[in-house]
Amino acid sequence: MKIGIIGAGNIGGNLTRRLTALGHEVRVANSRGPETLAALAEETGATPVPVTEAARGAEIVVVTVPFKNTPDLPAGIFDGAAEGFAVIDTNNYYPRERDGRIAAVEDEGLTESRWTERQLGHPVIKAFNGTYAIDILERPRPAGDPDRMALPVAGDDEGAKKAVRALIDELGFDTVDAGGIDDSWRQQPATPVYGLRAGVEAVTRALAEASPVRTPEFSG
Repeated sequence: MKIGIIGAGNIGGNLTRRLTALGHEVRVANSRGPETLAALAEETGATPVPVTEAARGAEIVVVTVPFKNTPDLPAGIFDGAAEGFAVIDTNNYYPRERDGRIAAVEDEGLTESRWTERQLGHPVIKAFNGTYAIDILERPRPAGDPDRMALPVAGDDEGAKKAVRALIDELGFDTVDAGGIDDSWRQQPATPVYGLRAGVEAVTRALAEASPVRTPEFSG
């Protein structure tokens, strides 16, 4: 599969490592330019490219940049992607630590991924936002393993969600359908499932127990 990764931080870097190891063709980009990704490219065999080239031919594009920087991504970043491509949104809104206050989230009540979707101009599938980056490398397990972790996955496009869930399964994790993007508050920061290292049953229960009220530590 051809996969584009926009953002080469902890999540983006470790996804690059795992996906290339599984034999996928990965194009990876960051805000500082492809020359800064030489070490990651040498380690993994991924192709470092400018941000505007990451999605070329991609069937899945991972957007894993700081939340506040999403509107700054260049126009046309998905130009040339494969027909029917899916976009994975791994981002979280951290108003106090990093992002500042974003009124559309705080006042209008948009879920974080709905806001991201509007900035990108393309539907997204929310996944990996509550996953520790190190777990992408260290916690994959074969299907049926009692210690296999499950990740919540939310999105409105059922075809794209199916493709993302299949990729996550290949990476060594189960998935739980967390509903549409307007339901994705159930996996935002401070919810029971955020950072949860558990299987399908516990993740399903945690999603059901979530509250839509934004906690003070994650409010601007």
